[in-house]
Amino acid sequence: MAALRIRLAALLALQLAAAGAHAQASGAASAPAERRNWFDDPFVAATQGLPGCPVPDAPLLTEAAMQREAHYRAERGTSCYQSGRCRLPNAYLYDKEIAPRVVQAIQVAGKFADTSVWVEGQRRWVWLKGCVSTPAQAAELERIVRLVDDVEAVIPQLIVGTTMPAGAPVYRLPP
Repeated sequence: MAALRIRLAALLALQLAAAGAHAQASGAASAPAERRNWFDDPFVAATQGLPGCPVPDAPLLTEAAMQREAHYRAERGTSCYQSGRCRLPNAYLYDKEIAPRVVQAIQVAGKFADTSVWVEGQRRWVWLKGCVSTPAQAAELERIVRLVDDVEAVIPQLIVGTTMPAGAPVYRLPP
């Protein structure tokens, strides 16, 4: 009988230890989830000449968001090839080549020293995020980037000046 009590006490102690470990893990899970660039999408500063420009949020996702996005990205990436619009089997395979060429095109133009612009690439689409000094610079940036080989679309998310408009921001900022 004493041996049974000892075993039951040991079992109870193990269950309590396991419950405590689970509670600690649950507490850690309630902390903000880690955000990472799971898909290694290019995100690079092309210019840095306008101080005070709000830095855009990088293409960071939680693991749960990455899992939701994975199927969608596979489908979007391969549909480009299947439709004959891409020579590579997935549109996302172009991005690591496109981003440096976009940065080079912007810098070689020599017209954007007074801007702060970041380039983000996904599936041959290029997002231009940041600040320009004039509306003409925004239009010229978009025009130049459209000319870069393999770029399918350009999404300008640029602010004239350094103040984000009231209401909805032009681009997402870090949390």
